[in-house]
Amino acid sequence: MTEITNKYADFEGLREQAIALRREGLSRRQIRDRLFVDNNDILNRLLEGEPAPEWTKRPNAKDDLRDKARELRLQGMTYDQIQVELRCSKSSISLWVRDLPKPVRSRTAVEQARLAGRMRWDHELAVRDAERQRIKHAAKQEIGALTERELFLIGVGLYWSEGSKDKSYDRRETVAFVNSDPGMITTYLAWLDLLGVNREQVRYGVMIHETADAAAAERYRADLTGADLAAFYKTTIKKHNPKTARKNTGDNYRGCLVIKVLQGADLYRRIEGWWCGIVDAAPSAG
Repeated sequence: MTEITNKYADFEGLREQAIALRREGLSRRQIRDRLFVDNNDILNRLLEGEPAPEWTKRPNAKDDLRDKARELRLQGMTYDQIQVELRCSKSSISLWVRDLPKPVRSRTAVEQARLAGRMRWDHELAVRDAERQRIKHAAKQEIGALTERELFLIGVGLYWSEGSKDKSYDRRETVAFVNSDPGMITTYLAWLDLLGVNREQVRYGVMIHETADAAAAERYRADLTGADLAAFYKTTIKKHNPKTARKNTGDNYRGCLVIKVLQGADLYRRIEGWWCGIVDAAPSAG
């Protein structure tokens, strides 16, 4: 305490210097550093009654936004509502209107604040979704046209991910692919075409839960594959378990599609061989 008292013994002289610097346009921080004042209470007393320079009252933003924010605050708007209206940060709004009285929060105001918060959240979601779509579109453009070899390798990978496999304890050298995604299905069929598999050798089957529209799913899969319904096996109906909280419901749920190649044992052996070749070559790629 003695040290502080001695440091500011000539208070009036120090105040004259502080006021002179303030009138030159210096900020509180600049005055504090210039006069070596490290006590905020002392600095407040030194500058008491002296208005701040205009430049310190304005943040780095357009004056019209600041004036509009103050106008909206005087109308009783909350920070959330002003942010939605002006699309600016809460920190800037706080700087602009902190000297104004707070609005009285009526029940209607609370509901409006909730609505404003919801609108802000919806806006943020829309911005994120737009960015997601931008990235996906840019990535899509990176692919361009596929060569036959690229489609060939993609198809082998697709089959080995989603197709049936032969096991030493369960011999099943059959070519059967199961998936629900339309893109996967059309790509797989394009691969079969590349291999020279005649579509007359291909059979289809729908697997779907009993709570869904099986007939609509069959029509959708037939349109997707370009196949006649005569090429479809009898649909497999899955018994619904009410204890399971399934997400694959609604009009867009069309079950899974099974695609089988008749007399495909030789093709299966080649697929397995192709996959083994990819596995052996992958470590040295590039």
